[in-house]
Amino acid sequence: MVLPIDLSGRVALVTGGARGIGLGITHALLAAGADVVTCSRSEVDPVAGTTHRVCDVRDPDAVADLFSSIDRLDVLVNNAGGAPATDAATASPRFHDKIVGLNLLAPLLCSQAANALMQRQETGGAIVNISSISAHRPAPTIAAYAAAKAGLDSLTTSLAMEWAPKVRVNAIDVGLCRTEQTDDHYGDDGSVAVIEQTIPLGRMARPEEVGHVVAFLASDLASYVSGATVACHGGGETPAFLAVQHLVSKGLA
Repeated sequence: MVLPIDLSGRVALVTGGARGIGLGITHALLAAGADVVTCSRSEVDPVAGTTHRVCDVRDPDAVADLFSSIDRLDVLVNNAGGAPATDAATASPRFHDKIVGLNLLAPLLCSQAANALMQRQETGGAIVNISSISAHRPAPTIAAYAAAKAGLDSLTTSLAMEWAPKVRVNAIDVGLCRTEQTDDHYGDDGSVAVIEQTIPLGRMARPEEVGHVVAFLASDLASYVSGATVACHGGGETPAFLAVQHLVSKGLA
């Protein structure tokens, strides 16, 4: 697929870009003509057409080494993140530290390094933070993750103001997305199909659809978009009271 967005000649770095949503973002940027570098904590087979680097984005020294090897950077996508479900009441301080580190502090660390490069370039650059709709709703079992993503959305607006006009900074609040881990997370007993019925568009996002939003925000089409948080959630979630109202109307509650 060729996107009607031209990123030819631009260099993009996608953290966690070799799997899940990150892989969809990588494919979308490649389709738009960008030269893509991916990174992850471990060595993986590079996505065709990309260069892969090993980097723990929570480690300042590793991040410094990664960015010192990059001569030019037009687009940074802070995609690496996530969290296993856990009870906030019993999770250890070490667990919370790692979750906040990965989902908030690592994007800040990478953004600082990217900004240093982009400010020296005549054309500046664009940073896109992959956030979550969990940043703006109760998120039981992923409380630290949701709080970190809320912080990431706030960070986006602050950096957009500080680093303008050379660097644009935006975020995408992603909803449920169908990846290779979906069935493992929700089970393969039909739960996914039921969950998808609660989404107005009737399905979870495909990773490349998130990638299309990234490509737009990275492109000249979004030249006046900075400090924005774009919702990519298929229309949101049906309020719980409507489900209850439906049950009451059917005499089931």
